[in-house]
Amino acid sequence: MKFNHIAAQQLLALSFATFAFSATAMDKVTLKLAHNLDTSHIVHQTWVQMAKDLSAESGGKMKLRIYPGGQMGGPRETLELLQNGALDMTKAMANELEAFTPAYSVYSLPYLFKNDAHFNAVVHGPVGDAMTEATKEKGFFPVAAYVGGTRSFYAKKPIHSPADMKGMKFRVIVTPTTIRFIELLGASPVSIPLGEVYTALQQGVIDGAENNEPSYVQTRHEEVAKYYTENQHTAMPDYLVIANKTWDRLSDEQKAVLEKVLKKSEATQAKAWDLMVAESVKEAEKDGATFITVDKEPFRQALQPLYDDFKKDPVRGPWITKIESAGEGIAQ
Repeated sequence: MKFNHIAAQQLLALSFATFAFSATAMDKVTLKLAHNLDTSHIVHQTWVQMAKDLSAESGGKMKLRIYPGGQMGGPRETLELLQNGALDMTKAMANELEAFTPAYSVYSLPYLFKNDAHFNAVVHGPVGDAMTEATKEKGFFPVAAYVGGTRSFYAKKPIHSPADMKGMKFRVIVTPTTIRFIELLGASPVSIPLGEVYTALQQGVIDGAENNEPSYVQTRHEEVAKYYTENQHTAMPDYLVIANKTWDRLSDEQKAVLEKVLKKSEATQAKAWDLMVAESVKEAEKDGATFITVDKEPFRQALQPLYDDFKKDPVRGPWITKIESAGEGIAQ
């Protein structure tokens, strides 16, 4: 199934009514947004819709020009372009912002959130606002946050608990955190480019990998790793980041219009993502994949040493405390 077609349909179905903004006195502005996603990606489709909304809300005075597919480089390069004033906006995952603001490193910690409600309370609440403020000194800051899904393990054999992972080799995005994370679960981390994972699974170079459900299907990994374990170890947002210089040159009216369409884009993308996940599960099951519901507690217990190390860290520890506080009163 063509996922760009699915994404387009979902975003069209979820589109809210747009009301023209009275902008007779507003100056014209064109904002440039560059990212490294394929045009079939749900976040790119969200921004295509946002460009239409921005034009409609501003009476045609505000335009959004999108450069997808890494035309201006990867996240590191485009973030530097923001700092230099050569680009207005870009996309960055939390772990890509970590190099500029260490606070974002907490998102790579497994089982940081109780559930989706806790995730949203952090990302779209006071903790997320505080992270935004901490980022501004780097010359840019997030203006919207999008659902990136939860990452889980999938493999050539069923995994019901950490005991089943002992001795297995898993492809991961290798960082100090993920190396320790995988090793604590009794497995070995392997660094392989995403485009080579299918063949590595097929040939037995690795036993499994980890990602969200749409990526599991889009990469066709369900063909060679039939068991998807819904352990949901990490949840990391995708951010839309704007340059300070761009934000500062916008008028109050322009900022109000941009904030309105950004808020709409967050809600639209979140709903479209949920539909995409459901569709991905159906597609994978048609291809013979099995989805395994597990007790997450044994995974959390195995990873407690990693969590303890993070809490002792003078930079990350206070952020984890804030995130825990944001989850108080939210049911597991």
